[in-house]
Amino acid sequence: MARFKQRPSGSTWGDFGEDDELGRLNLLDEQKVLQAVQEVKVGKVFCLSLPLDLPGGNVLNPRRHPPVLSPTLRADGKAFMNVAMSGIQQDAIDVLSDDQVTLCMQYSTQWDGLCHIGAMFDTQGDGNLRKVYYNGFEAGKDILGGENPPTEHTDCCGDGASYANKLSIDRYAQKGMQGRGVLVDLERHLGIGRTVVSGEVFLNILQRDSIDIARGDMLVLRTGFSEAILEMNGAPDHERLEQTGSVLDGSDPVLLNWITDSGIAAICADNYAVEAYPARTAGPGHSILPLHHHCLFKLGVPLAELWYLRDLAAWLHDNQRHHFLLTAPPLRMPGAVGSPVTPIATV
Repeated sequence: MARFKQRPSGSTWGDFGEDDELGRLNLLDEQKVLQAVQEVKVGKVFCLSLPLDLPGGNVLNPRRHPPVLSPTLRADGKAFMNVAMSGIQQDAIDVLSDDQVTLCMQYSTQWDGLCHIGAMFDTQGDGNLRKVYYNGFEAGKDILGGENPPTEHTDCCGDGASYANKLSIDRYAQKGMQGRGVLVDLERHLGIGRTVVSGEVFLNILQRDSIDIARGDMLVLRTGFSEAILEMNGAPDHERLEQTGSVLDGSDPVLLNWITDSGIAAICADNYAVEAYPARTAGPGHSILPLHHHCLFKLGVPLAELWYLRDLAAWLHDNQRHHFLLTAPPLRMPGAVGSPVTPIATV
């Protein structure tokens, strides 16, 4: 049986091949990388990641907790930290430490994988709604967990694990995630307060700043949200953060149509969720995260959240630029839904 006999209206399912797991990341081809390299004029580098132990606590998402560092253990159960190797080999001068981390993959600066958001959709045209993801990959068959835990991979993931056989975040890592970034500074135009950004407002900002966005570019949005998190120093104020930073209006068809028509390869933001939540959607068949639905489920456009953009934005503004070389591979963790990332911008 074909994985899908019909696809969502306006989707890219099948456009890059029936087994495609990259979506519009396919547009990050050799020519796009060469175009991005041409944006490097001075060799200055910016780290676009928050410290991965921020925001702190779990007020942004009760399921996601800060990373926990601990030492690996020796055979006797003692911590392998500050271990004098003279106890293993006489007269050795080495002192060794070794650690490990328990990490929520989407706690801080991150990529969402294409298996992060799916939908109930009738892929076979038989009137039955199925749990599916981009390009028709199925829950319980291609993306395992919950009611359908994997029977393999328990050596790395444990019993009751989740495992994405398809659309795993490591596909991004294998692709490389390098191309031309284009920064749109919403905070500079709209301020630090919460603003729901419509397609009209967004397009007006592009026009005012004379920003050219081409097919295959990675759109990078600064709202000031991560800067507020950094200032809170691990003790986030949830009430204040709910009033901080612009969010895209995922319910606005003008904005969604622009994302489709622009051909952008990815959207990267410094805020949480990129779009307004809950969205202003209702009625039969609606999505509570319509921009995620449009990008991850229909188009195969990856989303990234909680990037740190203040220093890059200031430099680009001072130098009357918007474009840069962006390198942002996730962890190459097979089976994962999302991943931390340490993006690097080179100008």
